Amino acid sequence: SHLIKGKVMEISENTYSKEFGSGVIFSEILHYDDSNKKATIIGDLTKLETLPLNQVDRFICTQTLNFIFEVQKAIEGAHKVLKEGGVFLTTVAGLCQISRYDMDRWGDYLRFTDLSIKRLFEPIFGEGNVEIEVYGNVLAATSLLKGIAVEDLPSTDLLDIKDRDYQVIISIKATKNA
Repeated sequence: SHLIKGKVMEISENTYSKEFGSGVIFSEILHYDDSNKKATIIGDLTKLETLPLNQVDRFICTQTLNFIFEVQKAIEGAHKVLKEGGVFLTTVAGLCQISRYDMDRWGDYLRFTDLSIKRLFEPIFGEGNVEIEVYGNVLAATSLLKGIAVEDLPSTDLLDIKDRDYQVIISIKATKNA
């Protein structure tokens, strides 16, 4: 939460800015068309000409990049909207099932690993400006794929164990050079 401050942008809503922000000055909401009445910026991450330049201090983008086929362009779009020194906070799915909801609406294209994220982000944000953390283990992956709720597990402590061979969620903190 200490990273969520200044002018913050999120996709479709500003849930994380409200819940976890500390020192949020203004909250922008990005949406790809004008169907979202809460949107303050209409733009497509893969169409750089539709995005403002150097506008936000933080961009929170959770579980979205899996649903964008031109993911490299989307990362470039995220970089474009950040001010110098701005931070892109994002998560992506590693091991998981297809999201039928998203597949039927706009597509579900990609699954990632920490290595693929590094190779996608570093050419844009620069070497040393990308921090990656992986979450998951065999229990988390199996439970997710079988639809087992956390409440149905005998102990949630086991979910805290990180195994790099079972990357369920990958978090990224990418900083735009000042």
